[in-house]
Amino acid sequence: MEGARWAGPRAKRGFRTAVERGEDLVDRIPVDEVVDQVRDYVDTARGAINDVVRDELTDLRKAVRRQRKRIGI
Repeated sequence: MEGARWAGPRAKRGFRTAVERGEDLVDRIPVDEVVDQVRDYVDTARGAINDVVRDELTDLRKAVRRQRKRIGI
């Protein structure tokens, strides 16, 4: 109980300090840079996904052609 009485005011003071400094830290976050970087990552991922899907479709079409030849269609 005595430890809690001692720690309570100090925790309260630490929380207030964190809130005050947190506002300053949030203001310093380079939001535009983060948005640009995420956009670049998404564009890169989209391109990679498109390439894989295109390759898979090409392989599937080839497989269908082979099967049609095999069964005589």
